[in-house]
Amino acid sequence: MSRIGKYPVTIPDGVEVQLSGQTLTAKGRLGALSLVVSNEVTAAIVDRQVTVTPRSETKYSRAMWGTTRALINNMVTGVSSGFSINLEISGVGYRAQVQGKNLNLQLGYSHDIPFPIPDDVSISCERPTVITVRGADRQRVGQIAADIRAYRPPEPYKGKGIKYSTETVRRKEGKKK
Repeated sequence: MSRIGKYPVTIPDGVEVQLSGQTLTAKGRLGALSLVVSNEVTAAIVDRQVTVTPRSETKYSRAMWGTTRALINNMVTGVSSGFSINLEISGVGYRAQVQGKNLNLQLGYSHDIPFPIPDDVSISCERPTVITVRGADRQRVGQIAADIRAYRPPEPYKGKGIKYSTETVRRKEGKKK
């Protein structure tokens, strides 16, 4: 029995969810997302709730039960309120700024790094050392934040680099005399 899959996904006000065949589509104020539901599970919309049930008792269909429910919940949450990830930059001379459709990163290299901002997410810099990635698709927001972090991940000796705001960098002592 899936502990996650057995709970229905409630559809908030302002979100429209449609099921046509195996394709589930959610539309809200932040856009529209769609998901092709696996053949191992069945999705149904009843009383402003989406319920997911497995078609058989195989291990794979029970695994897809919880996974599909989580993906549907992320879609509904994304189109209603969205997701955001904050990145922090630490290091002397390290900074970021949004210039048009690019995020310009200065990370201690001999050149600036232009990162093109995709259409389905928005990137903003309140301060030169804080980057906020926002969007409706949770997977897309996380992947773009990971791509930005990969340009200069935090190093353990001085903590310089780009890190998630929730991340703690394990520091090393350094060499002794």
